[in-house]
Amino acid sequence: MSALAVNDFLDFNTLKEYFDVTDGNLASHLKALEAECFIDVEKTFIGRKPNTKYFMTDEGKAAFENHLKALESLINAQK
Repeated sequence: MSALAVNDFLDFNTLKEYFDVTDGNLASHLKALEAECFIDVEKTFIGRKPNTKYFMTDEGKAAFENHLKALESLINAQK
């Protein structure tokens, strides 16, 4: 989510390289985020090659913001 929070779109291969994970591992995580409506998918073709791009939904942005606030509260409570 953090990678998508600072980028409008990221394609599958970029995410795979960024996180250094297998196709299957990344696909399962992306499916879980999509099932929660935190991300959405845009499928296009570049020439004849399929290109799948992912982006955060408004719901995903709100959930990520809440997650960051919870982490910040936890850190502040430890001071």
